[in-house]
Amino acid sequence: MDEGIKVVLFDLGNVLIDFDYNISAQRIARFCDRSPKEIAGFFFDSEITVLFEEGKISPVEFFTKVKAMLDLKLSYAAFVPIWDEIFFLSTKNRSVYSLISNLKLRYRIALISNIDILHYEYLKQRFPVFNVFDNLFLSYELGLVKPSPLIYQKVLAALKVGPENVFYTDDRPELVESAQGLGIKSCVFSGVPQLKNDLLRVEVTVN
Repeated sequence: MDEGIKVVLFDLGNVLIDFDYNISAQRIARFCDRSPKEIAGFFFDSEITVLFEEGKISPVEFFTKVKAMLDLKLSYAAFVPIWDEIFFLSTKNRSVYSLISNLKLRYRIALISNIDILHYEYLKQRFPVFNVFDNLFLSYELGLVKPSPLIYQKVLAALKVGPENVFYTDDRPELVESAQGLGIKSCVFSGVPQLKNDLLRVEVTVN
């Protein structure tokens, strides 16, 4: 039975907090023989990064594998801040946070993110955005990453709602498509004005 939207589910990266792997890649390139472009591609697409985001390997294990694959002349202690310091807040991010704060007055607000423990701990200390959420669904804790349908199924089970009662936004179309496949009302995030229109279309009050 469809009783309308009860939960608004947000992605984190490039929605609430912007990031750019190229920042890290350019710094790491100084300590190996790979180009920043090669390194950025490696981090975003690597199976090693997926395992780390799934919580299947520890931070030290992740670093050890990266060091070996890139022949990296860098210590773990020096690597961690380079890995972490890729995030920044934009005007768009602040507008999203403001919208979430308004939505929270009427709806349950949740976050679902492909994220590793190093990035989460770094963000938690430096960007006070997580307190606005009623639930945090983090890939490294769940052992799954988007776009696996299983991660969305876990979220629905934890929230104790049907897919028709959830609205979800993410900047990556393939992740939105996976959620839509389960019946979750979803849209690709491209900015706050568009997001408000998408929310209004599913009869979510935005003010």
